[in-house]
Amino acid sequence: MTTDRPNGSLYTKIESRIATVEFGHPASNSFTLALLNRLTAELDKLSNNDEVTMIVLKSEGEKAFCAGASFDELIQVSNLEQGEIFFSGFANVINAMRRCKKVILGRIQGKTVGGGVGLASACDYVFAVESASIKLSEVSIGIAPLVIAPAVERKIGAAALSELSLAPTEWKNAYWAKEKGLYAKVFEGIDALDKEIEFFTQKLSTYNPSALFEWKKALWNNTDHWDTLLPERAKITGSLVLSEFTRNALSKFKK
Repeated sequence: MTTDRPNGSLYTKIESRIATVEFGHPASNSFTLALLNRLTAELDKLSNNDEVTMIVLKSEGEKAFCAGASFDELIQVSNLEQGEIFFSGFANVINAMRRCKKVILGRIQGKTVGGGVGLASACDYVFAVESASIKLSEVSIGIAPLVIAPAVERKIGAAALSELSLAPTEWKNAYWAKEKGLYAKVFEGIDALDKEIEFFTQKLSTYNPSALFEWKKALWNNTDHWDTLLPERAKITGSLVLSEFTRNALSKFKK
């Protein structure tokens, strides 16, 4: 089942101190601004929920995990303010994941593009299936993965980020992503993925929440400047999306 709502859907289930947050969108689980804002608010809420020890972030269906930014909304951006606001949505989500007091586990059940790679990178631990290839396609449409780059580089390093982003039409397979540090474990299929996630989360959720929080803060050390860096990157990206190159590229994609 996948949502048919044009602005996407977001559902949270809390069970045994584990909060499962599931987002969806009919266009390969891409993100509209409204959905980005809802996810940010939900993560902030769960961060302060004493009944929650950890979070599982997942998307709907069995195909794409996330196709990144909504192309329909990118096409509609007509001025600098709109562009900055839209890309700030991704900045806010990544910062919410970074600041969240709970460990976030990413469940990547399919291909992931652009902002979806940023989301996976902002998770504290990631499980994926063999079909969960990744791609940073931004340069091919005239923009750059500026907002998500700090999160991706933190996980896979500058060299791998360069390799991934400067070959924007090439998919990197799940084992490449695991080798570089984005994925912790890769599974043959979704059944094996979910079985391991259940085992892992049930165990981790019994640990001392205060210890997990303090350790997460240590793991994210030296990232406080992202509160200003990512919005600044969003402003630059918002200007790039107005370029003639990008408008033409998006127009061709739409067709």
